[in-house]
Amino acid sequence: MSDTEPAAAAEPDATPRRKGLTRRQKRGVSRGVQYAVFVAAVIAFALSADWGRLQNQFAQADIAEQMFPEVITLALKNTVLYTVSGFLVGLALGMVIALMRLSSVGPYRWLAGIYIEIFRGLPALLIFIFIGVAVPLAFPGTEIIGGTYGKVALALGLVAAAYMAETIRAGIQAVPKGQMEAARSLGFSPARAMVSIIIPQAFRVILPPLTNELVLLFKDSSLVLFLGVTLEERELSKYGRDLASTTANSTPILVAGLCYLLVTIPLGFVVRRMEAKAQEAVK
Repeated sequence: MSDTEPAAAAEPDATPRRKGLTRRQKRGVSRGVQYAVFVAAVIAFALSADWGRLQNQFAQADIAEQMFPEVITLALKNTVLYTVSGFLVGLALGMVIALMRLSSVGPYRWLAGIYIEIFRGLPALLIFIFIGVAVPLAFPGTEIIGGTYGKVALALGLVAAAYMAETIRAGIQAVPKGQMEAARSLGFSPARAMVSIIIPQAFRVILPPLTNELVLLFKDSSLVLFLGVTLEERELSKYGRDLASTTANSTPILVAGLCYLLVTIPLGFVVRRMEAKAQEAVK
């Protein structure tokens, strides 16, 4: 190579340099922007809200004190009674409907399917109105056992059964078919195998969603006001609403809401714990 020949160009770097932010850095920036927007929204809300008027309307300590202990011994007690009775009716009826859905008899499956579609499609409010108005008109001179408590149990139970039936059916179908075959090989009849072997195993799977249904029923019990209740039959929502009208203040409504949370938050925690245990059992 002659001296006059231009020198060879330097070999370019084989490793290209990265330009801009990495994925991790981009995620960090995005997260920081979201936090900043959230904090700004909270500060804007806190500065713009009229806390004095809110306290005067929703946090009057003297009005709240007047509600105790009646809000617990009457309103909360009635709410729990309505919920538990409706849940038991729904569980019993839902079990029957679930077994009908799994039956080899065609008309049973059709009837169960029609029931589920109707009662899952109708608002619970219409069911309460139907029980309170249509049933007495259709059967004059008759009264549902238990009066208002019986009407609420029936209304909530009819609604809950449609949802519980599908949950129970899914739980039964989740049990391995070998369990039924093993029970039959031991001399169990199909009915006895279902009651003694299949259903207990299914309930381990469906217990969390059933508990979640209990939470929903606890809130739906507020629809009892459309049945027309006496002072001794009021639940939390009706009790808080009546006192709010009497005192011209919304503090009773806030107290009633806190009483709902007193029950629903622990139940929600129980549901999450059961779901976690069920996932650990699967692993």
